[in-house]
Amino acid sequence: MLKKVGGYDREEIKGTAIAQASFPVPFRSGLEYNPPARGTWNIVHTGMLIPQSHQIYVCAQGCLRGVVLTAAEMNAMDRMSWVSLREDDMFNGEMEQRIYDGVVHIVERMDKRPRCIPVYVSCMHLFEGIDFAMIIDELSKKYPDIDFIDCYMIPTMRKSISPDALMKRQLYKPVKKLDTDESLAALIGFDRPTDRSSELFDIFSAAGKKVWEITGCSSYDDYLGLGSASLAVYGLPVASAAGADLERRTGIKTLYLPLCYDHDEISRNYDALCDALGIKCPDLSDKRTEADRSLDAAREIVGDMPIAVDFTAVPRPLGFCLMLAKHGFRVSRVYTDVFSAEEKGSFDELKKLLPELEIYPTLDVRMRFAAHESSGEFLAVGQKAAYFCNTDRFVNIIEGGGMYGFDGIKKMGEALIDAYRHPKDTKATISLKGLGCESCL
Repeated sequence: MLKKVGGYDREEIKGTAIAQASFPVPFRSGLEYNPPARGTWNIVHTGMLIPQSHQIYVCAQGCLRGVVLTAAEMNAMDRMSWVSLREDDMFNGEMEQRIYDGVVHIVERMDKRPRCIPVYVSCMHLFEGIDFAMIIDELSKKYPDIDFIDCYMIPTMRKSISPDALMKRQLYKPVKKLDTDESLAALIGFDRPTDRSSELFDIFSAAGKKVWEITGCSSYDDYLGLGSASLAVYGLPVASAAGADLERRTGIKTLYLPLCYDHDEISRNYDALCDALGIKCPDLSDKRTEADRSLDAAREIVGDMPIAVDFTAVPRPLGFCLMLAKHGFRVSRVYTDVFSAEEKGSFDELKKLLPELEIYPTLDVRMRFAAHESSGEFLAVGQKAAYFCNTDRFVNIIEGGGMYGFDGIKKMGEALIDAYRHPKDTKATISLKGLGCESCL
């Protein structure tokens, strides 16, 4: 007879007040739930950033369904192929040969060969212990005109390095060291263009630097041009492995300037950038004032409507909430399953300033009922927060939305006003995969 052991009845999950929350892991790990908020990018979206590339996935049909649907929704089926993993392949000792033969079969039937092929294997291949490096080496020997990248669809390893972080690292793997162009700097790790109105670009311009971003590359040669950069800057912690690997392989100096919401830390970021560029940091006091005025204007319009924030919208949700709280917003909820080590200071400060702030998980299986039990009277920042709060008023962004620095805070204030004044069709909006990508839906 089956016996229930999990205790997962239809029970309302209650938030944990930050004053009682544990850092950095406020919730236990267990059976997980994935809410239907699809705007976050997956490895397919990220790999498609490499121009003139063609992805090949080698995995079981159940896994293939998800990645193929992603490519289909992006109207990019012409840039993807696959080799289906069979059960016999796990036992007959022919796995490496099957991967090699499958990729060769696909390449030989192409009308025009791509410049780059990311080859993705799955967790099943790692369980079997395949020699993936050997496969990539042999493919590279057969097709020296193609750059092959070893890529991984392995959610089973996300406790050591997440699929997102691993894909961002592999995204730049074909880049080789070129003669340094002192007039070129790069922004890496961002999936969408950084707003040109950010002070970042004023500083780069003052130093006489052009800026490379993968989102601006129209050809594979443009993409490889990263190898001539004199400096590579990244702002997301998930890109730390990418920055370290790029610097190790090419010698390009990398600089971490975290996307954050504390005025003093933003100023320190710009000081560090100017030091790296060898210029004097400009006076940004007016930019700082504009950011404050934008938040104050938003507070006047939003009033006491409770604010909910999720970790997919901003890389530092606690720091973001702290900024809003200091400007008088009624910050009510944060949706996250773990806190970044970078957020310890904000966590401690919020415990004193806003001890009743509720922390909710996003993965707990009981959260599948949260949307049905919420009043909807929230202004949300992020798709997951919008879904769980059952609200049609939300800022529809992921990973900071391209906003950075004081200019980013100013735009965030404007985005809060827009979200308050212009409700969205939440279900239709969050069902689209890969926010910012073309969708056929």
